[in-house]
Amino acid sequence: MTITQPPRTTTDPVTPAKIMDSAKAGDVADLVGVARALVAGDKGLLAMDESTHTCNQRFAAAGITQNEGFRRDYRQLLVRTPRLGDCISGAILYDETIRQHTSDGVPFARAVTDAGIIPGIKVDIGEFPLAAHPGEQVTEGLDGLASRLAEYHQMGARFAKWRAVFSIGPGTPTSGCLDANTAGLARYAAACQEAGLVPVVEPEVLMAGDHSLARCEEVTEAVLRAVFAHLADQRVAFEAMILKPSMVLPGSTCPTQSGVDEVADATLRCLRRAVPAAVPGVAFLSGGQPGELASARLNACNQRAPAAPWALAFSFARAIQHPALEIWGGDNANVATAQHALSHRARCNQAARRGEYQPAMEAMERTQRS
Repeated sequence: MTITQPPRTTTDPVTPAKIMDSAKAGDVADLVGVARALVAGDKGLLAMDESTHTCNQRFAAAGITQNEGFRRDYRQLLVRTPRLGDCISGAILYDETIRQHTSDGVPFARAVTDAGIIPGIKVDIGEFPLAAHPGEQVTEGLDGLASRLAEYHQMGARFAKWRAVFSIGPGTPTSGCLDANTAGLARYAAACQEAGLVPVVEPEVLMAGDHSLARCEEVTEAVLRAVFAHLADQRVAFEAMILKPSMVLPGSTCPTQSGVDEVADATLRCLRRAVPAAVPGVAFLSGGQPGELASARLNACNQRAPAAPWALAFSFARAIQHPALEIWGGDNANVATAQHALSHRARCNQAARRGEYQPAMEAMERTQRS
């Protein structure tokens, strides 16, 4: 597959409505346009693709009833947040959500598009124990993927996401785990592009553990090199994909927790060594980081690499949603306040994309809320 990349710009005239109407399976030029639109300007992605199990766990912790209706109401709260499309370019949905309608009968993919946001979909089916590799996992979902991608495209999705996880420990990740998961990511990405969907490729190096920043950098570089080697083998067009990696971080129980600038330097060094310049954007996952810290680290990356070959964006879930979920608490009387909190976190990350995020933004928000 041969692609000529269009000139890089900071804005993109492609709108979500045009993308919904024009994207066709097998049209690589359309895929390049969608990929560039997802990381254009100062926007990022909202990951609202938690599985039913994960969503129910978070609801239980917040004292919210765990059923399909409450999950629908919560996700409707997210996509109907006023002016969310000013900060968010794409929203990753879960299978249940893309099949639902809002309370006034609008299909969710259309509701997302009406908000000025491109609909996407999570297509892996989760992580399972990797045979003969104790403690390691492999992401499944390749069986029947082509038909599911065609259905999601018909339902309005214009990009997809697949997550693979790598844990750091004594002797891990093993070469077998590395190969199985990066090969799966590449096969998924090739299937997406063939079906007319932009693949968001998510290799997550987990924070759990006591490993150092240097050890995380070593593992993350090895993972990314393996990802792009397999992507090339599967003839994936780098210009028509988005990379969603974890930042390079010390383990959550490491006694030495690196500063924001140290994390940014290690992350950027790793990306420069392993990620081709043809990739339009790197949209970091939050991976359990507190919202404010994730924003500060994204901000430092953009401040320290204003001329990076790829856009440095975000694809956060809890780091954007968590305050809104706690405020809502399952009570629709709290929707407006919860939406304000969601909008605030989205705007903080928008500022971080410009390298303009400041902790004072958080203090001001807390003052206004009280």
